[in-house]
Amino acid sequence: MSVQTIDETAFVQAAGDLKSLEFADEKQQGRFELGVSMLIYNWDALDIAVANQWGGPESADKRDWITAIVIELFKTNKLVDVAMVEETLLYAMIDEFDTNVEDESGLIVANNIVKIYEECAVGNFASVEALYTRFLEKEKNRAGKPVERIVHVHGDDDSSCEDDDNEDEDEDMMDLVEEEEVTITVNEPIVDDDGFELVQKKGRRKH
Repeated sequence: MSVQTIDETAFVQAAGDLKSLEFADEKQQGRFELGVSMLIYNWDALDIAVANQWGGPESADKRDWITAIVIELFKTNKLVDVAMVEETLLYAMIDEFDTNVEDESGLIVANNIVKIYEECAVGNFASVEALYTRFLEKEKNRAGKPVERIVHVHGDDDSSCEDDDNEDEDEDMMDLVEEEEVTITVNEPIVDDDGFELVQKKGRRKH
């Protein structure tokens, strides 16, 4: 989808006297959380940041935390729009990975998250199931393959020469990352009666 066609003001709103967008039905909530997780796992900007550990050794955990705070938006608000989700994603990337995402991919992910909510609200889980199947296939293809990572070095005040070299390396980053193979480590899955993995809750990170 082109970003020009995305309406940042598009929103979902809890009906009637409901105080939040959290689904009362466990299956709906579980599918929605799984959909959010799959969309965030498929976000290239975040995948690159995690693969290169720009957020440090806890980078994979930070990705799970970003999933959790997006889900929390819907649990604590009566109305959530695309712009709110995008802002949450982009600020998390800056805070946790020191990465400013400027390619509008955050907007696309945010828009898809709102659409997934709308679909789950009417009991349509086809998109979530497709995302999950694609994720499993991707992980299966990665299994057994060597991991190649690009090391991102943050220069300090005493290494100006190294800083110049790193700037050259950063310019080639986007060309190189397409070739890397990354193994994602996830927590022991919780699987519901229909065979779908549910997103596990994460506590709010403390700074």
